[in-house]
Amino acid sequence: MSAARTTRPPRIELAPGLEIPRLVTGLWQVADQERGGTPLDPARAGADMAAYAAAGFDAFDMADHYGSAEVITGHLVASPAGRAAAPPIRAFTKWCPPPGPMTAEVVRAGVMRSLERMRMSRIDLLQFHWWTFEHPGWLDAMEALARLRDEGLVAHVGLTNFDTAHLRILLAEGVPVASNQVCMSLLDRRAAEQMSELCLARGVKLLAYGTLGGGFLSERWLGAAEPAGAADIRDWSKMKYRRFIDAVGGWGALQGVLRAARRIGEKHGASIANVATRWVLEQPAVAAVIVGARLTEREHRADNLRLFDFALDDEDRATLAAAFAHTRRIPGDCGDEYRRPPFLTASGDLSHHLDALPKVYEKERVPGHAERWRVSSGSRWEPLAGYARAVRTGRRILVSGTTATHGAGRLVGRGDAGAQATWILDKITAALSSLGGRIEDVVRTRVYLANVDDWESVSREHGRVFGDVRPANTLLEVGALVGDGYLVEIEAEAEVE
Repeated sequence: MSAARTTRPPRIELAPGLEIPRLVTGLWQVADQERGGTPLDPARAGADMAAYAAAGFDAFDMADHYGSAEVITGHLVASPAGRAAAPPIRAFTKWCPPPGPMTAEVVRAGVMRSLERMRMSRIDLLQFHWWTFEHPGWLDAMEALARLRDEGLVAHVGLTNFDTAHLRILLAEGVPVASNQVCMSLLDRRAAEQMSELCLARGVKLLAYGTLGGGFLSERWLGAAEPAGAADIRDWSKMKYRRFIDAVGGWGALQGVLRAARRIGEKHGASIANVATRWVLEQPAVAAVIVGARLTEREHRADNLRLFDFALDDEDRATLAAAFAHTRRIPGDCGDEYRRPPFLTASGDLSHHLDALPKVYEKERVPGHAERWRVSSGSRWEPLAGYARAVRTGRRILVSGTTATHGAGRLVGRGDAGAQATWILDKITAALSSLGGRIEDVVRTRVYLANVDDWESVSREHGRVFGDVRPANTLLEVGALVGDGYLVEIEAEAEVE
């Protein structure tokens, strides 16, 4: 332990010209505080933010749907305290549009709305969230945001809850990505795996939220009885992370992690929350952790600072590893809880929300066949060669050989077979969905490679999507595919239950 207490959080360069404290103040609880319909007083809430900034916690994370968080920030920015802040207030926000056509006008409107609410001329970090990757508009949106960055409306572009595969596509396309905001904690260690490996290799920083598991990673819950119902879980954050606890093995698994964190905390004179946050902060790809604040209610700045007064040693890491051994891994990759079961979110099952999203392709009846339907993806090859992207007849759906073509003829993932496979499998998912099928209905796939050396990266993507489905599969090296730069082509057959 250091001889003197830390008085201000240390800082790090998140992106060129953007220096931030290693603990960012999250404003997601504004939405929870306002769920009764009454917004927070912006003057009072803004004064609380000013106190955080004066103590060195001058970076704030919010979103277009975090209640009035952007409006409160705008009130602070326009106030004397905000104008005098040195260093200046750093405002990160998120844009979470519903899937659909992402034109330059749509993207600009989303950014301008946040700028107006925050009373700023430039957003320090605009983080983009997308609900379902089978809708390809996410790539168009990110490229439009990159152009707004060049224009000066956005200083840096980041992501929120993107998985490793789709971050890899953006990097293969040359889109400048400063950061990815992901969940990471002693309970959820997914981001320390492939995501961290890719980020370290490509210079992308991680912003980690959920480090305290909604408050469950604290002394309050050590040795406590398992919550019986809503009376003990009153806010959205706890609703969400209670589901994480169930997923990792239940209340007993949580208690094992809490006991390990307490032993480490007693050794260093730190709280369980300090130990939990410190573990995340020491992950090599993590630039900063995001700890939530309930403006106008309470603050924990002094306790948060203590996490910078110690470091975990090998003995501490071994203690945590022993506790981890009695937990289960959260399924999937970063952000999957928003896109597929088990939907570990505050509202639980999101399938109704995802089912309500518009289909990517419009189905049409095949002329002369009352029970045969087809979809087209807009590729220039389909009308040229006279075929459909997919055809449904009865319970069967047949998906044509699919390449990483976006729109009429643009290749996505040039030079990266794994990235091309990701884009292809998203297109196949969209074609199936448009005809009433699912990935789980696939019974046969065929994979064609231009170069057999790409077999592993492509197979890993196939396994990411079909690991639980396990359809029959054939992989072939064909020497060359039609079109310059195309490295992989995949076709699929499904039987709809």
